Amino acid sequence: MLLLGLGIYILSERRKLKKVKQKYFKQHGGWLLFEEMKSSKDYGFTIFSEEDIKKATNNYDNTQIIGHGGHGTVYKGILKGNVVAIKKCKFIDESQKKEFGKEMLILSEINHKNIVKLLGCCLEVEVPILVYEFISNGTLFQKIHDKKHGVCLSLENRLRIARESAEALTYLHSSASPPILHGDVKSSNILLDDNYTAKVSDFGASILAPNNEAQFVTLVQGTCGYLDPECLLLSRGEALC
Repeated sequence: MLLLGLGIYILSERRKLKKVKQKYFKQHGGWLLFEEMKSSKDYGFTIFSEEDIKKATNNYDNTQIIGHGGHGTVYKGILKGNVVAIKKCKFIDESQKKEFGKEMLILSEINHKNIVKLLGCCLEVEVPILVYEFISNGTLFQKIHDKKHGVCLSLENRLRIARESAEALTYLHSSASPPILHGDVKSSNILLDDNYTAKVSDFGASILAPNNEAQFVTLVQGTCGYLDPECLLLSRGEALC
């Protein structure tokens, strides 16, 4: 009887967990995202399960952590045989939840040599988890400021990295459809590959460009001081900082 009661309890808890996951998946626009993906086979984007993410990060083991940010913690992991960067976000704006899946699909279509590629996401958790391509050589901030592991970047390399980063932002602002505003551009969000090629990252603060001035007030999410003065002025940044 005791074993039977335990089995019933475990089954009940599993059903509850499944319902919670389904609720989060729907809440974050997962079904809309799934339908969009079914209508086209061209999307290089994957919806991962929570079990996939836990396995890839060894259940979020601290030894897998490769970065921290204002929007979450980044883990190194292996998914489908590929090394990836897995970002466990801290929060999501309530107003963005329903459109989250749709926005992820738009971000996944970004294809630029100087922008970190978004490979997929996990939506069956309270706060969505993002999966990016893994960039091996750390951040520009580390290379400039880390006394132990930093390197001496030549002026030529610094100017090239600045140009590549600017080209990435130009692409997001002018060529992406709809335009995407990063929201938190700084040296710690510019990754470098083995050839020191710049890769703009961390779209935790990204937002689709607003359609009208009324939407602009909610735009600024990033680190004040790194934001374009015009953006701060237009969005009343002084009050948000």
